[in-house]
Amino acid sequence: MNFRDLVKSRRSLRRFVNTDVPYEMVELLIDAARWAPNAGNRQPWYFVVVKNKELISRLALEAYGMNWLTTAPLIIVVCAVGRRSAIYYGKRGRELYCIQDTAAAIQNILLCAKDLDLGSCWIGAFSRLFAHKF
Repeated sequence: MNFRDLVKSRRSLRRFVNTDVPYEMVELLIDAARWAPNAGNRQPWYFVVVKNKELISRLALEAYGMNWLTTAPLIIVVCAVGRRSAIYYGKRGRELYCIQDTAAAIQNILLCAKDLDLGSCWIGAFSRLFAHKF
C-alpha cells in the first residue's frame, strides 16, 4: 500500500480482537514514534506499554469511562515530558513544543499500526488527576 492510501484508510477503531500483539510489533510501533519530528531533537516523551487487563480497566475509567478500551489487547500510553523541551525552549517548549512533538509521535504510531494491520484509536481524554500521577 502506498503512503497516501495508508493515510486515507486509517480509521479510529473501538472494537478489538482479543489477540496478543507480538513484542516485535510493539517494538515497531515505538520505533515509529521515536522517528517523529520533534523540536531540537529533544524527544520529550516516554511510552508505557500496558497489557495488564486490570490496568487497562483503570485507564478506561480515567478516560471518562470509555469502557470499549477494555477490549484492547494493549494500550500505549504516550507521555509528554515538558522539562526536556523547556531546557532549550523555556515555557514555550514545556507548554507547546512537547505537546506538538508528542502528537507527531502518536500519529506515527497510528500509521504504523495501520501498516501492521492493527486497529488503533487516539485517546486524549484523561482526567487531569490521572495526568499528574505520572
